[in-house]
Amino acid sequence: MNKKAIIFSLLVALVVTIFGYIYYYSKPYVVNGYGNGPLIVLSNKKFVFNVSEEIDEQSLTDETIFVTNKNGERVPITVDSTSNTISILPPSNGYDIDMGPYKLKLSNKIKSINGEKIRSGLEVVFDAKENLPSVTSKKELNQLFSQRLKELQKETKSFFGWARGETFTSSDEAMDSSDSGMAMSGAEAEYSETNIQVTGVDEADIVKTDGSYIYQVIDNRLTITKAQPVENVEKVAEVRYQNFSPFQLYVDGNRLVVIGNDWKSYAGNNARGGMAILPIYESAKVIIYDITNKEEPVELRAVSLEGHYLTSRKIDDYVYLITNLYPNIWELSENSEIDLRPRYMDTISGADTKISQPEYEDIYYIPESNENNFMNIIAINIKDSTEEISTVSYLGSGQELYMNREHLYTTVPTYNVEDSFYGTMHTDIYKFSINGPNIEFVNTGTVDGRLLNQFSMDEHNGYFRVATTKGDAWDERSPSSNNLFILDDQLNIISTVEDLARGERIYSARFMGDKGYIVTFKEVDPLFVFDLSDPYGPKVLGELKIPGFSNYLHPYDENHLIGFGHHTRLEKGEIGVQPRVVQDGVKISLFDVSDPTNPTEKFSEIVGNEFSYSPLNHDHKALLFNKEKDIFAFPITTYNERGLLQFQGALVYGIDPKKGFTLHDEITHAEKTNSYESWEDGILRVLYINDYLYAVSPNKISTHKISW
Repeated sequence: MNKKAIIFSLLVALVVTIFGYIYYYSKPYVVNGYGNGPLIVLSNKKFVFNVSEEIDEQSLTDETIFVTNKNGERVPITVDSTSNTISILPPSNGYDIDMGPYKLKLSNKIKSINGEKIRSGLEVVFDAKENLPSVTSKKELNQLFSQRLKELQKETKSFFGWARGETFTSSDEAMDSSDSGMAMSGAEAEYSETNIQVTGVDEADIVKTDGSYIYQVIDNRLTITKAQPVENVEKVAEVRYQNFSPFQLYVDGNRLVVIGNDWKSYAGNNARGGMAILPIYESAKVIIYDITNKEEPVELRAVSLEGHYLTSRKIDDYVYLITNLYPNIWELSENSEIDLRPRYMDTISGADTKISQPEYEDIYYIPESNENNFMNIIAINIKDSTEEISTVSYLGSGQELYMNREHLYTTVPTYNVEDSFYGTMHTDIYKFSINGPNIEFVNTGTVDGRLLNQFSMDEHNGYFRVATTKGDAWDERSPSSNNLFILDDQLNIISTVEDLARGERIYSARFMGDKGYIVTFKEVDPLFVFDLSDPYGPKVLGELKIPGFSNYLHPYDENHLIGFGHHTRLEKGEIGVQPRVVQDGVKISLFDVSDPTNPTEKFSEIVGNEFSYSPLNHDHKALLFNKEKDIFAFPITTYNERGLLQFQGALVYGIDPKKGFTLHDEITHAEKTNSYESWEDGILRVLYINDYLYAVSPNKISTHKISW
């Protein structure tokens, strides 16, 4: 064969290979988020797989999807599918822990609606457990991390076979009281409390009051200010910190709790071993003070928990602190004996230089999770400084958190690395029981999509409700959709409302007893009203579409809902260019939901222009609301059309369902001549004590008579 013929043959072979490659990889594929090795799962495990194209449900049969036990016998599973998602539900009583290992098989005969078969088959091998397993030893913990280190070292995208998923981490009863968690307390003074989600579950904030004093953490210092008498407001104490950055606090009687970030150096017996790039580690620190004498707060106890602070809650005498810890598992390559357990410090046990670690059998791992980090939870009795703290650690981090007086829920989203951030495959939900110092894992469940924030979750009458968005609102190939799920006390899905507002995403959610409210947005603001009175049959009662969106929803009374967000307008683009959505001022809406089948925006107020913003758009604690005192107050900054500062301070509105919004007061600590914002003059919180408002900025507290 001459040289030309050889070259021609090679070119033909190359073309055939290229076209074969293109054909093969244009075929639909399944995204597997469960790793490659044998799994350990809880007995009620629900497996969820995403397919790159919409599924032909007729191809999902007993021959294309099935589970077998160790004897090769078929297990009675339930297969469910929506659009491009396949869910495999366990037997009614869960997988029998004595009949593993199990094999879950997906055949390559599964088809898309276009008739294309998927690229190849899939097999997942797993064992079932009734409860979360603990690691029991250093060897087992390091083996778990070593396996995950190998996964990290692989390509996050696979051009052959199956692409694996990757994970990343960032009301008890309805709030039917008029203050929605902003209680008025105390025999001597009537005062506001932090705007919280669940009655009886306090949330830490940057400013607190007990009706006589105002407590604030800002700029590496704690300040205590005497608030009464109102004519003589004065600072009575200040505590400055080094190597500690306080950012939140609680106050309860004669106890003050300050929470912040703490940094410790690797030194002596505290070092893990190996060479650290940065010889420090981050911890969340809690300092408990006796404030019987407000002028001289006395430190009673300090507790540090290694990791990045996620959030905290307070129930009665206990503060619950949650951190996510990302251990440096790369050090295992050089030192297989390194101790990667979380570290904590408690001054109850002596010097604050002594660092303790949980026992290995007290470290649990969430089966099948690919997380490379710990979620640590501690319970601290702030009234009894002699009681040991309670600590639990789980391999697998949390992102959003919901907590009532009995249960704590955390979420772990799993993303498809071949899609955008919004291409979330599913979210795992972990439920813990809470009783004083006792924190115990209850169960786990899975829902499609991702959560927005803590208000996307709620427990009511033993049922857990959750709102999610699936897909990307800006991806026309696979437009987003929104869902509401109701789960039972074991986190099994019992009912759903799915595929709402395609092409949009959730901007806010609120659950109020037997009702639920969700706001989605892309170009207009649909407010959906749900009837949740029958947990097995939730339904959409009504829908309202208006310009703009609400970032936050707050109950006014049983017939009215307040929305806080932004007004928007559509701005025409050039020829051939889609119109773009432009924010056009901060917007407050009063929704009339007395007829849930026909919700209306009864009144609205637009403040400022497109450059205006408020902390309340992203932080519900920035709101002061009291219906009886006719107060709806929040910090805000506005600019004029030329981009120069117009107002920096706080606005105090009144809300009347018959008359609408009334501006009661404009409060500012800034000079009128300022052209730009001043951090020191920015009002952070507004609170009330008796008949006066107190506006708090980093360097000033001003008082204002409630005279309307």
